[in-house]
Amino acid sequence: MELLKQLNIKPHDLSIYETAFAHTSYANEKKVKSYERLEFLGDAVLELLMSKYLYNINKYDEGQMTKIRAHYVCETACYEYSLKLGLDKYLKLGNGEDENGGRKSKAILSDIFESFLGALYLDQGIEVAAKFFEDKVIPLIENHEVDFFEDYKSVLQEYAQTDRKSLEYKLTEETGPAHNKTFTIAVSIDGIVYGVGTAGSKKAAEQEAAKEALKKAQKGNVSWEEHMK
Repeated sequence: MELLKQLNIKPHDLSIYETAFAHTSYANEKKVKSYERLEFLGDAVLELLMSKYLYNINKYDEGQMTKIRAHYVCETACYEYSLKLGLDKYLKLGNGEDENGGRKSKAILSDIFESFLGALYLDQGIEVAAKFFEDKVIPLIENHEVDFFEDYKSVLQEYAQTDRKSLEYKLTEETGPAHNKTFTIAVSIDGIVYGVGTAGSKKAAEQEAAKEALKKAQKGNVSWEEHMK
């Protein structure tokens, strides 16, 4: 498997990695094992490694670590890890699932990151799994190369509440016919516009505006983690 060569991993059992990328639809068609059990294991390994990483930073209390970890191990985060690491290239789907867009499914691509991590742990042990995590995942986090949030509004709300700032979303533009409208919403913190979002619904536009506001906070060297108290 090309992936293992790239990671400089010599497998003891290549079949376990093949299983790690076998979706249920593929497994049912080919009468082989699916990745589901490895995903279960990989989820636990990811939580352990992420918990250790946050603990070693040594600046967060238990509540902060719990909140931050939840963002770093959520479906969105694992989906981003998969894409950045190119795991989607190795996904095996049944014909029907493939035709229905399964290859781009957020849930499926999230699953294979965890299943691959589970396979790596079983085949190589915790030290190799930890090295993979440190070398390939931590840089994505620290360099802000991946998008972790599923609910940008909630994160921005916590930021504003922590600093006792006022937060307001305002509809600035509404275009298009009644059946296909586009909404533009600006989000302001203490009267200053930090983000603008445009989407087919007001809720989606608000999320886009909050996302832009969080990115501006990061560019200004204001890490969102500092406000997760």
